[in-house]
Amino acid sequence: MPKPFSLARRSILFTLMLATLSGCNMVVMSPSGDIAAQQRDLIVISTFLMLIIIIPVICLTLYFAWHYRQSNTAAKYDPEWHHSTGLEVIIWSAPLAIIIALGAITWVSTHKLDPYRPLDRIDAARPVTEEVKPINVEVVALDWKWLFFYPDYGIATVNEMAAPVDVPINFKLTASSVMNSFYVPALAGMIYTMPGMQTRLHAVINKPGEYEGLSSNYSGDGFSHMRFKFHGVDQAGFDAWVARVKQNGTMLNRDAYLKLEKPSIKEPVRYYATVEDGLYEAVLNMCARPGQMCMKDMMHIDMMGGAGVESHENRAKLEHDNRHASEETPGATFPETGNPARSEEPAEGVEERQEEPATMNHDMHKM
Repeated sequence: MPKPFSLARRSILFTLMLATLSGCNMVVMSPSGDIAAQQRDLIVISTFLMLIIIIPVICLTLYFAWHYRQSNTAAKYDPEWHHSTGLEVIIWSAPLAIIIALGAITWVSTHKLDPYRPLDRIDAARPVTEEVKPINVEVVALDWKWLFFYPDYGIATVNEMAAPVDVPINFKLTASSVMNSFYVPALAGMIYTMPGMQTRLHAVINKPGEYEGLSSNYSGDGFSHMRFKFHGVDQAGFDAWVARVKQNGTMLNRDAYLKLEKPSIKEPVRYYATVEDGLYEAVLNMCARPGQMCMKDMMHIDMMGGAGVESHENRAKLEHDNRHASEETPGATFPETGNPARSEEPAEGVEERQEEPATMNHDMHKM
């Protein structure tokens, strides 16, 4: 018989476990956007279909272990048994039917929930009509913060965005340096952002509230703090938010952007009341810095067969490392040697080799 102290300890551990689980954020299974809700339903349906096989297998495994135990002499023992057509039909037909169902659901959902596909409904009861005007948002993943352009309103924000409830959102996304991933769990699934490329995402928020947005792809030292707030508000609240940005914001031109794109951690929310024309396109084409050649111009040269011997003049224009290795700015990673990146100083704790490499090369040459 277990001791009372052991029972009490187990009860406390079980209570703590339940308390811990109750504090989990279940936003993925209880989203506030229609796209995220459809993705949630896909997860639930797929899990249910797989449990149709998993649960009976687990139950039968436990039953066989108990029924054919050594002490049960009443269990039938047939060492000559080797085949049963009925069992073969059950074993193969049930998984095959589930695989067909999962394949059909996956095929339909892959096309229906394609992030590039414009929305055809606000929710399950309301379709998107011609009178519904979507809101456009251009997203840039920086090191390590998020920059949002609102081209329809001429404003931009850092680490904060807002959208009206029940209004489709058309996202255009890119990155300034390394690949990243844009993710608002309550809104829709994550979508990658890559420098020199543009991805798209269509979503809608159906419930007002403040939601968490984050980077879901490791991108360097400040990755864990690369978060932002997404505000779902009514149309009046969104208009008031735009007015607040215009009232409290500053000018975002190329000089301001070049300062903003330098790596920084825990960047505060910033507002920009006006944005220089074509800035997002310059960031997308990796030519925000003066003197750089845009990606679209380089691709046009390649399409025309190349620039020939004159192409050496474009080398400096095609250096798109926006981390500026020559400046004193942190990189995404730090060398384990303790020295800065591209440093000519010898690595700390590593002895310099003098004659061994030369002797070895001489011997290899003679061989």
